[in-house]
Amino acid sequence: MRKDNLLESEIEELQAKGSLIHQENMELCRRVNIVTQQKLELYNKLQASEQRGATEANESSSAPYSFRIVQNANIPPNLELGQSRQKQGEHSKTDAPELGLHLP
Repeated sequence: MRKDNLLESEIEELQAKGSLIHQENMELCRRVNIVTQQKLELYNKLQASEQRGATEANESSSAPYSFRIVQNANIPPNLELGQSRQKQGEHSKTDAPELGLHLP
């Protein structure tokens, strides 16, 4: 009878430990989910910031020329050099010709 009581006591102790471990795992899982969500939000903010920065850099660029590369799997590469759009009231300092390279 004493051996049975010892085994029952040990089983109850192990079940209590298992329950605590399960609760800790659930809490850790919840924290991981929160961190994952925060990481996703920060990544989205970074992407939006980079896109805004690229757009602002393109709009505020002081270079009078811009490059455009157009490529399609079925169409050969087409490289062009053209003057960038200038803001209202701003005039071109040079009358440089528009250059272009068109490959067949």
